[in-house]
Amino acid sequence: MKHPELAKLLRRRLGVIADHAWRERDPAGQLAALQEVSESIDAWYRAHRRGLDSRLAHFLTGASFSKALAYLESGPGPDAPRCGGK
Repeated sequence: MKHPELAKLLRRRLGVIADHAWRERDPAGQLAALQEVSESIDAWYRAHRRGLDSRLAHFLTGASFSKALAYLESGPGPDAPRCGGK
């Protein structure tokens, strides 16, 4: 897989969002964790944007993080997520 550090950050973000128990017991803590991982994704993007595939860059700049992760996991090709919700 290309960009494993980015994939790890994107999975971490999804994990934070999916943790409903955390949200119930400590919503401020969950929000802080979400902000932290989102800032880490943004920092990763800024450090690597010059060498990124245009579709992956589009997903990251549009905050389509689930699509970005799916793109990383599938690689470019006909089954990769597309821009515009397709």
